[in-house]
Amino acid sequence: MPLFLEMLRRETAASPERTAAALAGLRRYQDAPRRKRRDAPVRFRKGAARLREGNSGGAGWPVVLIPSLINPPFVLDLAPGRSLLRHLAAAGFRPWLLDWGTPRPRDAGLDLAGHVTDRLLPLIAKLDRPPLLVGYCLGGTLALAAAAALPAGAIAGVATVAAPWRFAGYGQAARGALAELWAQVEPGCRALGVLPMEVLQTAFWRLDPARTIAKYEAFATMDAAAAARFVMLEDWANAGAPLTYAAGADLFGALLAEDRPGGGTWRVGDDAVDPFVLACPSIEFVSLSDRIVPAATAIGLPARRDVGAGHVGMMVGGRAEALLYAPLTDWLRGVVAQDQ
Repeated sequence: MPLFLEMLRRETAASPERTAAALAGLRRYQDAPRRKRRDAPVRFRKGAARLREGNSGGAGWPVVLIPSLINPPFVLDLAPGRSLLRHLAAAGFRPWLLDWGTPRPRDAGLDLAGHVTDRLLPLIAKLDRPPLLVGYCLGGTLALAAAAALPAGAIAGVATVAAPWRFAGYGQAARGALAELWAQVEPGCRALGVLPMEVLQTAFWRLDPARTIAKYEAFATMDAAAAARFVMLEDWANAGAPLTYAAGADLFGALLAEDRPGGGTWRVGDDAVDPFVLACPSIEFVSLSDRIVPAATAIGLPARRDVGAGHVGMMVGGRAEALLYAPLTDWLRGVVAQDQ
């Protein structure tokens, strides 16, 4: 709240009307009714991580949806008509949703590579045949690492959606600001053993403070249907378990500051991860208007699909089915057809 109010002061200093509108939007958001979510059932566990089954008893090819470590996984199963999980189930696949869970005190030393080797890979091994992986945001980065760590035949294919790889693409100014933020919070995070979600929210807001204030101005007078969607998405964006300290240090250090993935020096297991020599088909879906993962950070895979929607809109926006769900499903079907 203090950060939001400081951004509000800066962005609307010359317009008391805008200040009042944004505060009215904030109050409406705080008072909005919420419905309790019904998450897909948990079938497998490894440490704090859980694998949720999106089509109980289904016989289709397994597809593992891998969300970011940042924010909860339910953006991939937000609501009817806005759920990649349910879309894939209806298309005949057997989708699974990875839930990274809440880190425990003993997980403080689990870095990004450890999330792949000690959480994701053991859960994949529990499935009855080599799955297709679909990774969203940082989950796509980790999905590539998982595919690279396994031998030929262990993964049927991997698709990434709005996944950063070339972190130098954030630009010097943004990376410098994030480095300053990490320098400020690192001692406290090290003492806690976690990187709190509030720190990451601060980082996201700093990417585009004007947009953060403007969306609450608009929310003040939004119609009921649009307001309900806004609340669902804001609840997702404002929630999430903390990262382990080691994963946070990796994110701000090895990835954002040093760009080890883009430089070919990020190691998961014994080898550096090279997304261009995977032993399975791969494709990336790149948002052309993404502020959180700019197109300049894209992997550069030979198979690429550009999407005319933002980071969240391409996943749960009104046109998500046409822009992302349908072409992704077509690609997954093509991979399965080649494998059979």
